[in-house]
Amino acid sequence: MKRIDEDESLVREFKQGKMIGVLTARTSHGELCYIAAFSGNIGGRSLIDGFVPPIFDLTDPNGDFKQRESEISNINKQIATLTTSQELASLQAELAEATASKNCKLEDMRVRMAISKRNREEIRSNCKDADLAALIRESQYEKAEFRRLKASWDERISQIKLRIDDFALEINRLKQARANMSENLQNWIFRQYLVHNAVGECISIEELFAQQGLIPPGGTGECAAPKLLEYAYRNRLQPLAMGEFWYGQSPATAVRTHGHFYPSCTSKCGPLLGYMTKGLRLRVKDMTTCFDPHIIYEDDSIIVVEKPAGMPSVPGLDGRQSLLAWLECTKEQIHSVHRLDMDTSGVMIFAKTETAAINLRKQFEEHSVRKTYKARLCSEDNQAESNGTIELPLSPDYDERPRQKVDHQHGKEAQTRYEITGHNPDGTTDILLYPHTGRTHQLRVHCAHTLGLGRPILGDRLYGSCSVHCSMDTRLHLHAFSITFSHPLTEKEMTFSSDLLCF
Repeated sequence: MKRIDEDESLVREFKQGKMIGVLTARTSHGELCYIAAFSGNIGGRSLIDGFVPPIFDLTDPNGDFKQRESEISNINKQIATLTTSQELASLQAELAEATASKNCKLEDMRVRMAISKRNREEIRSNCKDADLAALIRESQYEKAEFRRLKASWDERISQIKLRIDDFALEINRLKQARANMSENLQNWIFRQYLVHNAVGECISIEELFAQQGLIPPGGTGECAAPKLLEYAYRNRLQPLAMGEFWYGQSPATAVRTHGHFYPSCTSKCGPLLGYMTKGLRLRVKDMTTCFDPHIIYEDDSIIVVEKPAGMPSVPGLDGRQSLLAWLECTKEQIHSVHRLDMDTSGVMIFAKTETAAINLRKQFEEHSVRKTYKARLCSEDNQAESNGTIELPLSPDYDERPRQKVDHQHGKEAQTRYEITGHNPDGTTDILLYPHTGRTHQLRVHCAHTLGLGRPILGDRLYGSCSVHCSMDTRLHLHAFSITFSHPLTEKEMTFSSDLLCF
């Protein structure tokens, strides 16, 4: 078998960035084995030594897909031929020239008519015996001539437009045919992707998504995880453990760091893996909180609490007890005014009256609340400066919810100041983070993204956990250490801190 590093073209393709998956399995003889897969294709190739084959090979030059794709490509060529044809370009130039000439001729005639009108008015005012009937006929004649000139040019321009419209109609017809063929081809593809699960069931991707009222996004079934599981089932392998990591150059938007592990995508692999893992004994991450909630301060307007990692700030869909629900067990009325991620621990404020809630929410909206977070970053070769500021705009990654992405075009402003406080013997780094804005996952993305610190927070499985230091039960090493705000009633500045760290 030829090694990948012996093929320079493959090395270049992989270095551009690719998600790779590895699965540990047991054979029917009880032996352990390891298989690997990559997402999508590499340089137009789906079959590469050392990696499992695709669920359905779209790159087979003799396959039905390539034939159907070729038909669509022929339509693309026809569209390109029409849109770039010399005849169409000449007609468009002729239309532009005719329109300009029309405007010029009509404007010239308007000027002459205005002069004639002034002359007639002068004759009327200075000559009592002026032939008014002749002057009226002259005016009517000029207006009729203007209308005839305009109609003549309009007819000429209309004929040119009709010829251009013939091109547009044919181009639109071809585009509609292409859209129909593309949709039919996509549906056909998803009917060819047949996937199995551990209980021996089989279903097409098209039917699987339809049962959930969904339409599979393009590329569904081409990720590493489903490739690995399908190969295991087809070859009577018992899946034991699986992970996906990024190899190569980081993309500009989504957080992907070389050598770091990431969860499977949600839009494509979420519904798919839910079916394919049926019958497997899955180990679920232990989300036991690292300490019990603790009330730091309370008066008639506010309550300040230490939230443990693993506890949601407010109720969610999974039925897990939230900090808000925990407080409501003993308090009459509690209002949420801000949130922390479930995996983040630290100090939070709640309001006990509607008036206090409105005041505190306004402070958060105006960014007058000052917050300090403690974090521990994964070990990397690069070492961040001792302090600095990160400014990377963020927006939701709708295909990879709940992740956020860097978006310089549509993202909202996000700014974080940081200060390195120490380097640990294991290569991890302790850091203080001061968010000036409060975007979702702001600190996690700013730390992990290559345009930020390029070092994910330890235990962050959404944005790149580092396998050397992260076990299955490693929590997110992010802690809301302190918060400073104005009391909603007294307006006195108050600061509270939480030192109950679990890392």
